[in-house]
Amino acid sequence: MRAVISALEERLDAPTAKGLAQAVSRAIRDAALQPGDQLPPIRRVAEELMMSPTTVSAAWQLLARSGTIRSDGRRGTTVAPTARGGERYTRALRHDSPVSLDLSTGIPDGALLPPVVPVLSGLSEPATPSSYLDDPVLDELRAVLVEDWPYAAEELLVVDGAMDALDLVSRTLLRPGDLVLVENPGFPPLLDLLEDRGVEVVGVPLDETGLDLDRVEELLPRRPAAVVLQPRGQNPTGVSMSPTRARRLAALLRGHDCIVVEDDSSGPISTSAAISLGAWIPDQVLHIRSFSKSHGPDLRIAAMSGPAALLAPVRHARAIGQGWTSRLLQRVLAGLLRDDECARRTAAARGEYARRRELVVDRLATHDIDVPGTDGLNIWVPVRDEAAAVLRLASQGLAVTPGSPFSVEHPAGPAGHVRVTTGLVRENHAEVADLIAEAATAGAWTAQHR
Repeated sequence: MRAVISALEERLDAPTAKGLAQAVSRAIRDAALQPGDQLPPIRRVAEELMMSPTTVSAAWQLLARSGTIRSDGRRGTTVAPTARGGERYTRALRHDSPVSLDLSTGIPDGALLPPVVPVLSGLSEPATPSSYLDDPVLDELRAVLVEDWPYAAEELLVVDGAMDALDLVSRTLLRPGDLVLVENPGFPPLLDLLEDRGVEVVGVPLDETGLDLDRVEELLPRRPAAVVLQPRGQNPTGVSMSPTRARRLAALLRGHDCIVVEDDSSGPISTSAAISLGAWIPDQVLHIRSFSKSHGPDLRIAAMSGPAALLAPVRHARAIGQGWTSRLLQRVLAGLLRDDECARRTAAARGEYARRRELVVDRLATHDIDVPGTDGLNIWVPVRDEAAAVLRLASQGLAVTPGSPFSVEHPAGPAGHVRVTTGLVRENHAEVADLIAEAATAGAWTAQHR
């Protein structure tokens, strides 16, 4: 027990709950604590570190909430196994039987992606680095990105997809115990990622124009370290933030020691104009734009902008890790973004996704089922019984995603939502919508009588 106390004492920067939680996390990271190791009783930790038992208890709660430690009956409090994470994402994509139409994935329609071969065949010698110290962002890609960026950003970085960007930001700019505000409902992989980092995640509800500002204002006295949002085509709801809401949110956050992480996952296939709080508070904003849905998931490219002070630790983490995103892939993306035919194909895909969404949404409205949002590949459908609705649709050959993995609070009761990727409904839109409506409204009866 004395060795554990010493390990925590060496790593304790501040005698607070957050400081102690960070010390435990650092000890685990440094292998001074191993999975299964028992932590001393709260009172002994308090006495040895000259802290109050209340503070130690609060630190233990932060660590337990993140899954870093756990109470294990007579064994007391122990360090949790490290092989965890991805629970929400796994639950969201789990299928128990094959289906004929899978609308659960949230992925783009491959038939609507622009062809890569013409751009590849038009490339001259592939751009390869002459040294490990070359600029990680290709000049030609930087130039085309800046032309269409939603604000005048200080610096730009290219990374291996939006989740790579979010992972880098969470690793370098967040610490265990930090409070992070997210959209509720939100994106399951992001929620998994933040919980694995040991931060406290609090959901903020959405309305038709973005985050609930009253709820954000209520939470500001708790000094959130970050707000993470999707500015347009939010997954799963399809809500896009209005310029008025963006301006008001920026005014609310201005001057607070709080970064804003914007995940523009819909990117060029969004029908809403690009928008960023960086237009008002650029020193606090990291803006991420993914090209997976518009130009192909396998490109694995996203761009991220922000002030030098925030991007510096991110650049350092990349430099000692993967180094840079393939310059060959960067040249391909630059070629796709500059190609006129590709631009026409992307515009056509944007219109087709909007058409498919509208056809399903309008048909659901005839069944008195209203869904939020106006943009993106997905719709968020309220149902009487979530599990029963998913099961009923699966039995009819239609896969949708249960809404519970998207929820931050895990609300009790059967009622909930399902996420439907309307971007993959190529035909029979009315029939698909009718099946969804029947499952949504009859789910409670099905659950009771199956």
